[in-house]
Amino acid sequence: MTLTPRDLVVGPEQWPESDETMIVNLGPQHPSTHGVLRVVLELEGETVLRAKPVIGYLHTGMEKTGEQLTYVQGSTNTTRMDYAAPLFNELVFSMAVERLLDLEVPPRATWIRMMMCELNRVASHLLFLATNGMDLGAISMMLYGWRERELVLAFFEKTTGLRMNHNYIRPGGVAADLPPSWQRDVDEICEAVPKGVAEYDELLTENPIWMERTVGIGVITTEQALALGASGPILRSTGMPWDLRKAQPYLAYDEVDFDVIYTENGDTFDRYRIRLHEIAESLKIVRQCLDRMPDGDYRIQDRKVTPPPRARIDESMEALIHHFKIFTEGFKVPPGETYVAVENPRGELGCYLVSDGSGRPYRMHIRGASFYNLQTLSTMVQGGLVADGIAIISSIDPIMGDVDR
Repeated sequence: MTLTPRDLVVGPEQWPESDETMIVNLGPQHPSTHGVLRVVLELEGETVLRAKPVIGYLHTGMEKTGEQLTYVQGSTNTTRMDYAAPLFNELVFSMAVERLLDLEVPPRATWIRMMMCELNRVASHLLFLATNGMDLGAISMMLYGWRERELVLAFFEKTTGLRMNHNYIRPGGVAADLPPSWQRDVDEICEAVPKGVAEYDELLTENPIWMERTVGIGVITTEQALALGASGPILRSTGMPWDLRKAQPYLAYDEVDFDVIYTENGDTFDRYRIRLHEIAESLKIVRQCLDRMPDGDYRIQDRKVTPPPRARIDESMEALIHHFKIFTEGFKVPPGETYVAVENPRGELGCYLVSDGSGRPYRMHIRGASFYNLQTLSTMVQGGLVADGIAIISSIDPIMGDVDR
């Protein structure tokens, strides 16, 4: 039997029977993809008739791994999913565990979490602007975007010890208090990043080449976005101002002032603009955290959940045993199930957690924003050109670690 190109792709029955179309593989290694993504395109000349994302090249089994780890170890696993926004992964897991334990973290821990997550949103959007520019040929944007992002990552390293995959937000609070110089460092970030973003705006937003590549490209409606489960900047670009920080406030988002950025055209240009302006709103929240950071503990003082202060380990055998048991056996969580969602840079990030009363989750499932958002690709590229497909994939901003869990 002779195989045609159409027989070699997933779901051949879905492709039209035409001898004038051509099947092309975009990827699985391509500069425009934020990870390892393969897209199978059916073309008629330069026009895309259909597109099918093929995922799984980065599958790591993190959800199943999470069921083999203690709740104390959970953040070390979940932080690696959306590796451009690791603090949000840690946050949603920790909040799910805390809900099952019926724990309320100290106010300082809440505000530290909120400030760190908004700085992480800034870093993620700066990475998007850098790669989005490079994907469309604006090579200098890769340098400029990373320039400001470096300031945020340097602060993360000073605070958590790592530039990414921090294991900083943990059930009960955060791993360590802010460093002594945190106020000066955060103030420098709030001063430097807006100046850089203003340069990006001047370089790209009204650039005729940039507008030609993005305006009216990859259009999606609110109805289509909702039907496909899209959220975040993709949904907000269609005219729906849905943001979990406002719609379903968590942490202390109901105590700070910020605006939800949304547009109405649903195209690649709007998805770029939303992320550009969301940086300013995140920095507005960060400044309020800077001014209103509460005093007190950075984690709950509960022997069942958190280890003793490190200084006590050298002074007390009881503290040493307590520390050893926390990090080897973990703690037990009452039986039950819960779902917690937060607004990460790509949309709704959710954690469904089931406890059977042991020290490990019975079931953990993550609702990855990138997984759902990637489903919009087929709708966006249909009828467009191959070159537009690169711009559209970039505007979705998928993180494949968040897709292939």
